Amino acid sequence: MTEPSTYLSADLPPVNISELEFDALNALAFAISHKQPELSGMLLAELDRAQVHPVTSLPPGTVTMNSRVEFRDEGNGNVRTVQIVFPHLADISRDRISIVTPVAAALIGLSEGDAIPCRFHDGQDRYLRVLKVYPPEEG
Repeated sequence: MTEPSTYLSADLPPVNISELEFDALNALAFAISHKQPELSGMLLAELDRAQVHPVTSLPPGTVTMNSRVEFRDEGNGNVRTVQIVFPHLADISRDRISIVTPVAAALIGLSEGDAIPCRFHDGQDRYLRVLKVYPPEEG
């Protein structure tokens, strides 16, 4: 298992999370800790270094739950747009990825232009760069 400290480094971009999402994501990370310890550890490591904000003062262009994010895999140049959702709403055919995946756990709380290392299921480490953040749709 990869220890959460693997994902902590002084040169990582800041993570910004709303108070509500911080609480919900912490609860989710602890709930999956027995079945998915590595993903739980990744998410907890990101939350541990997060700056928590009131919902109304989250910096613009921040990746949040239900936002759509366009990102580039810096290793192969592939660009993809996904929506980050809670596990019960995940649907890969609609580009909705669960927060308890390596990509979503790495991207949550980042801002446009930020890049972060991400360890994929196959064990490869790659950098993901946030290109554009589309806020959650109201309604």
